[in-house]
Amino acid sequence: MRDPTATISIENVVASTAIGQELDLQSVAMDLDGADYDPEQFPGLVYRTQSPKSAALIFRSGKVVCTGANSTEAVHGSLEIVFEKLRALQIPVDDDPEITVQNIVSSADLGVSLNLNAIAIGLGLENIEYEPEQFPGLVYRLDDPEVVALLFGSGKLVITGGTAREDAEQAVDVIADRLDELGLL
Repeated sequence: MRDPTATISIENVVASTAIGQELDLQSVAMDLDGADYDPEQFPGLVYRTQSPKSAALIFRSGKVVCTGANSTEAVHGSLEIVFEKLRALQIPVDDDPEITVQNIVSSADLGVSLNLNAIAIGLGLENIEYEPEQFPGLVYRLDDPEVVALLFGSGKLVITGGTAREDAEQAVDVIADRLDELGLL
């Protein structure tokens, strides 16, 4: 069997930062080309970067959430663009604001079809949720690393809740080892 960790792909990185002061989002929206601000729909201003591709959600409090990036490097690159745009509008932004990765969503492929009913029984009901009439995947909550994995009959996995690529790699290894021990791989 090929190494399933080699199939890991980061789909989305969510990170947060703060610029350290309150903002008048209405005036920022008017001055920042390409900004979307509709407080009736969403309390933050949305600013999208194209390269790297992501969306920055900028809030009145000065907090900024970056989502949609496919790596932590892309998060840092996108936020640096946002910081530069704000500085260009005479909004003071620290030279190096702290950026915290909140969540990384990854996908992987075990390369074999999975019998989710057998896996649900084998893994034990305390760590899993499986209601195929509600959702086609099995939800597996791991303690170490502390992530949630969705297992699908196709052998594909979605891992969420980690803060580094290594969390996904470790989760895939743990899942593959457990399923192998149970004779379900």
